[in-house]
Amino acid sequence: MSNDTSRPLAVPDTAGTAPAAPYDPEHGLPATFGEGWKGRLLFWIAVAFSAFQIVTAFGIPLDFRIVPSISWLTPILLIRIAFTIWLVWILLGAARGRTNIEAVLAFLTLFGAFELVSLYTGTLPNQVLRTLHVGFLCLTACGLLANADETSPPMRIFWWAVGIFGFSLGLYHWWNYNELVNRAGELTHADMAVGIAALIVLFLLVWRAMGIALPLVAGTFLAYCLFGNYLPAPYDHRGYSLEQVIEQMAFGTEGLYSTPTAVSATFIFLFILFGAFMERAGVIDFFNDLSMALFGGKQGGPGKVCVASSALMGTVSGSGVANVVASGQFTIPLMKRSGFNGAFAGGVEATSSMGGQIMPPVMGAVAFIMAETIDVPYSKIVEAAIIPALLYFAACYWAVHLEAGKLGLHGLPKSQLPSARAELRKHWYLIAPLLVLVYLLFAGFTPLFAGAIGLALTVALILALAISAGLGTPALRIVFWVGFALISAASMTISMATVLMVVLALVLWNVLRGRSGREVLQSCIGALADGARQALPVGLACALVGIVIGTMTLTGLGTIFGSWLIGIGKNSMFLALILTMVFSLILGMGIPTIPNYIITSSLAAPILLQLDVPLIVSHMFVFYFGIMADLTPPVALAAFAAAPMAKVSGMKIGVQAVKIALPGFVVPYMAVYDPTLMLQPVAGLSGAPYWLAVAYIVVKATLAMVLWGAAFVGYLTRRLALWERALAAIAAAFLVAAVPLTDEIGFALAAAMLGQHLWRARTDTRPAT
Repeated sequence: MSNDTSRPLAVPDTAGTAPAAPYDPEHGLPATFGEGWKGRLLFWIAVAFSAFQIVTAFGIPLDFRIVPSISWLTPILLIRIAFTIWLVWILLGAARGRTNIEAVLAFLTLFGAFELVSLYTGTLPNQVLRTLHVGFLCLTACGLLANADETSPPMRIFWWAVGIFGFSLGLYHWWNYNELVNRAGELTHADMAVGIAALIVLFLLVWRAMGIALPLVAGTFLAYCLFGNYLPAPYDHRGYSLEQVIEQMAFGTEGLYSTPTAVSATFIFLFILFGAFMERAGVIDFFNDLSMALFGGKQGGPGKVCVASSALMGTVSGSGVANVVASGQFTIPLMKRSGFNGAFAGGVEATSSMGGQIMPPVMGAVAFIMAETIDVPYSKIVEAAIIPALLYFAACYWAVHLEAGKLGLHGLPKSQLPSARAELRKHWYLIAPLLVLVYLLFAGFTPLFAGAIGLALTVALILALAISAGLGTPALRIVFWVGFALISAASMTISMATVLMVVLALVLWNVLRGRSGREVLQSCIGALADGARQALPVGLACALVGIVIGTMTLTGLGTIFGSWLIGIGKNSMFLALILTMVFSLILGMGIPTIPNYIITSSLAAPILLQLDVPLIVSHMFVFYFGIMADLTPPVALAAFAAAPMAKVSGMKIGVQAVKIALPGFVVPYMAVYDPTLMLQPVAGLSGAPYWLAVAYIVVKATLAMVLWGAAFVGYLTRRLALWERALAAIAAAFLVAAVPLTDEIGFALAAAMLGQHLWRARTDTRPAT
């Protein structure tokens, strides 16, 4: 393994002195922790949040005997001894006049997180984990809002008070868990106060951090629980008291602490941390450099680099708008300098970045929620997404290729491009954790286990790289890497505790290395804080949207909506799909993809299942249009995120994005009528005939994509006449339609259009442009 140090690990600004950044366009939360001691306190709260989630996700009991014959020697005791030594060191420093505020804040937050875990010896009950997760979300998010507002001291105090109060609500469940279980369904006055307060805090916080749309939707469902009995039949219900509604929403596992919150507290948080550490290791830079090397010199190279790097980034980060902001600062100006107009450049960035949520193996939070909701292995979700994702990014690539040809653009000079071979030779090891993650997911391991191993291996790799760089001779480095590989592989086959022991040993080694080792540890600590900050919008959305799930299970609202949609679907499946798409797009204009999916899947996906749409396909249908909502005007969140970098209006970018992303609108319909497109089983097909059917639908979808791209761009090998564009669009539409003889008509029209165009191009002596 190479010891190249040309890509040093970034050490974060852990001093907390950076000015508060503008609000992130995706979720309205500041991008830094603030200034001074308040910023440092919030930073360490975020680190403690991540540490708490890691320990609970690994699920290792802390009360086992390290030495079987010594009953008192447990990890809990050793950790307490370590904290005691740390405290003594702080006190001795204070006695000598060297008070270390940083150490004090770190000690208090991390020790507090440890006490939360130690009460249940490391294996927290599921309900306690969910409530503390939401409590940490409230505390961290409110701290960000408070520290960002430097102009109004009363508002800073207010938001810190709301955050502490929200965290204390989680502590109420933590401390009273056994009592709450014993008297389940019988709420005391204190329980009622805590439940109402939890709803108020989350509504207020999500409103401030994410906008009014999601609180309005959740509030409407909550109002239906309380007052739906006054509606006319068949929209009414039998009526529920305030106590019943609060018990449903704020206690148990059907409201705020329902399945989405559970997934946020486990799978999602781990994979967000995994992405944060991968970025610290230099993986994002590696993907950008590799994409530049492979595609930068081709026709329209900068645009193709954007598509390729977004597809690669999607394998480790499923946040669409965040990808627009992160990579668009580089790719959009590069595309504009090469000759693309601003609207098209922004559209390419928005479209390809949003595709990260459907790009395996890490598809974003929705995929994990989907797997948990429909109770299928995550690998099956990934399997179903492979072909549609490839078609989606191929369509983006094709649109860039055609637009570049239309404008007569060329690639970047070879002298400006890195070498793909050199990049792979120097940095191939950076993708090792990703390869292990993919293997574990497809080998049948749970996403929680795969994410935990992937995260641990990434941290170990970062620490090992720093150690290797400090070894004096190549022979020592070779011995070190061989030993590291053998020990890491062996630890994964033994137990999760062994994996953590390997990471701990590397941490101690870096501590003993001096300043350089401590800088690497600072970088890892910064990744923990960044991961917690990035998890906030996902977790908050998952918690508040649980009200929708609670309403569905309490009132049976889904039955009302389902009866209406089934009535339509029995007469016209296509009309039912159109209505579901429109509902998802409209809902997605105001709320993020996660709550959009949860709400629409709760209402519509079960109905599509009753209309004989396969289970995964029905949920994928809803999921895809939740993503497309971020590209669809008039809201088009991803397009508006790209607007400042493209220096054109978000509306113009949204129009271009819809054209480029057309397969994202079409593929779900094709999969409903032919599930082989998502590799789903089909009755009567198996073996070679099944795979022939898969090949046929892929060829048909690819041809439709090629024709639609040419029709919208107006170029193939040269500019298309208006009638050629119309013929290409009609041929593509026939290929997509699932009616007898449409395939034959579509292939015939496609052959006629392509044949005459190629003949015209061959005989026309004028320039292609």
